[in-house]
Amino acid sequence: MMPAHFGGRYTGPNTSGWYRDVTAMVVPYVTDRTKLAALLPDGFEPAEDPVISVYYACNKQIDWLAGRGYNMIGVNADVIYNGKGERLAGTYALVIWENLVDPILIGRELQGIPKVFADIPDHSISGDVWRCNASHFGHAIVGIEISALRAPELEEIAAAKKAKEGQDNPMGWRYIQKAGAPDPALDEYTTFPSENHLTQIMLGEGNVDWNRLTWEQNPTQFHIVNALEQLPIVEYRPAMITRGATNLVLPQRPTRVLR
Repeated sequence: MMPAHFGGRYTGPNTSGWYRDVTAMVVPYVTDRTKLAALLPDGFEPAEDPVISVYYACNKQIDWLAGRGYNMIGVNADVIYNGKGERLAGTYALVIWENLVDPILIGRELQGIPKVFADIPDHSISGDVWRCNASHFGHAIVGIEISALRAPELEEIAAAKKAKEGQDNPMGWRYIQKAGAPDPALDEYTTFPSENHLTQIMLGEGNVDWNRLTWEQNPTQFHIVNALEQLPIVEYRPAMITRGATNLVLPQRPTRVLR
């Protein structure tokens, strides 16, 4: 990674990919299939059920950050990848906002994850209502809320696991433009598996509130936010709050280029 003249980033016995304490909020909703397809690059199509998942994660006790943490809000779309050499069902990362530059650079340069910066405070809890938000240049991007929390039924857990069987394939687009030229120096699709170990799951009713922005309010991201705001929310699916740990480095399933 740049600056390359200093050599690689330090790795040692305590720099694993484990995020030891992760609290997450996930709000999925069905959107318009045609409008979602217009945002996907060549080779991707919306899944039969065109679901968008807006999620927040409060990441603490991260090994490679020497125990530090950061927050993130991301947007995934359920997709099918139809490549020349493989076909995968999974999720395509439309965008991820993070409030720390280090994971942004690593994700963009090494894995093809579309990460950008935002101010993301820790979530708040008022009664049984959980809230989180992101903003940039002092203007709101999105607010997420989950309420009416309850423990999931065993059959709901089994159904969720079955629905995701064989679909643990988060995907992105690693695109780097040539210096001084409009064509790309690097143009490839990637998949970057991870592993979650959950200790608590709660279901609830979710709500996502996208703000509509102008260039003056957010000159570097307003086009991203407005494109997501224009995807209609046809129907909310059950929202989820989880606690547990996440491992981003899986030797048996490393980040790779899609065929």
